[in-house]
Amino acid sequence: MRYSGLQVLAQGLLGNRGWTPAWRDPDPKPAYDILIIGGGGHGLATAFYLAKEHGLTNIAVLEKGYLGGGNVGRNTTIVRANYGLPGNSEFYSHSLKLWEQLESELNYNVMHSQRGIINLFHSDGQRDAYARRGNAMINQGDDAILLDNAGCRKLLPYLDYDQTRFPIYGGLYHPRGGTARHDAVAWGFARGADTRGVDLIQNCEVTGIDIENGAVTGVQTTRGAIKAKKVGIVVAGRSSQVAAMAGMRLPIESHVLQAFVTEGLKPCLDHVVTYGMGHFYVSQSDKGGLVFGGDLDFYASYAARGNLPMAEHVMEAGLTLMPMIGKAKVLRSWGGIMDMSPDGSPVIDKTHIDGLYLNCGWCYGGFKAVPGSGFSFAHLIATDRPHAPAARYRLDRFLTGRGLMDEEATGSQHNLH
Repeated sequence: MRYSGLQVLAQGLLGNRGWTPAWRDPDPKPAYDILIIGGGGHGLATAFYLAKEHGLTNIAVLEKGYLGGGNVGRNTTIVRANYGLPGNSEFYSHSLKLWEQLESELNYNVMHSQRGIINLFHSDGQRDAYARRGNAMINQGDDAILLDNAGCRKLLPYLDYDQTRFPIYGGLYHPRGGTARHDAVAWGFARGADTRGVDLIQNCEVTGIDIENGAVTGVQTTRGAIKAKKVGIVVAGRSSQVAAMAGMRLPIESHVLQAFVTEGLKPCLDHVVTYGMGHFYVSQSDKGGLVFGGDLDFYASYAARGNLPMAEHVMEAGLTLMPMIGKAKVLRSWGGIMDMSPDGSPVIDKTHIDGLYLNCGWCYGGFKAVPGSGFSFAHLIATDRPHAPAARYRLDRFLTGRGLMDEEATGSQHNLH
């Protein structure tokens, strides 16, 4: 069924009884040309672009739970292309362009809202760093405006500009940045892939990867063995565990990143705002809730929940920046399992095993990268050649030390990225 304003009106008048399932729920076939392990945003986008861009349809996406039940539904929904280093800059620029045409391409409302992102700075050194980043963004073809204190006050009058410890000097404004509805992105890609013949297999946990003579031949799952010529691993915080099934030890640590949402409030926050000295970021959803987050929990974990000390730290940063939200009630919180790489940048590459491909290490960049990651990973799997915007996301950079992309300049420690 294609969605349209007329269809929504008609179904509303008919009690919404005419909607059909958005995608099939098939049983797995004995064999496929390509298997994608992971039914999150990146995996579903990969399957969609394999079908759309490369005409490949004998594909299955294997998800151990339900589609979109992982990190794609556990994030703060921010979309941006404000990276500064070569390798990252062109990739996220490409991904943002895909975001801007995604709703028409999927015929699905992912609620992409280009409300703009403002990264605040609080010292002369931060101003210089953001000026360099803004120039890199402009050189890449994206948008960036360096705001002074007065420019920030005009757009964000409700912030505490005169806090003693971290006064706000200004901000880097990225007007094309914004937010999207995280689960709608997963659903849109799922429907688009299914429409093109991809099998989306839920409740199908991969328990082993079959390898013969240095080449992948399929996988073992809780729903039986499935043969395949090519297998893509794209499972975010579970990357190390799944890769271990193929005898690989990845340079990845899994950490918890918490997020929070308040009760619904009247519209008051028109942009996404990040607090440079408190690692706090906030936006307001279309339902009125303030969606915000902060630092990692700083210990390795596979638990999709956080700890109270970090929750307190995030609240402190928020109140330092925006005292006006002090009386808002926090309705819920959640934790996403982040696959943290040593240099803070991702991996999209072939492995040493023929036919086995890897997509991981997204750190904080996973949601905003969904369409770009899927497009580039699909290109790699289909052609065995790296897609140009993702060409620097090589796995061997951690072995050789060449081509490392330390975007945040915080060194090779996972917990600092």
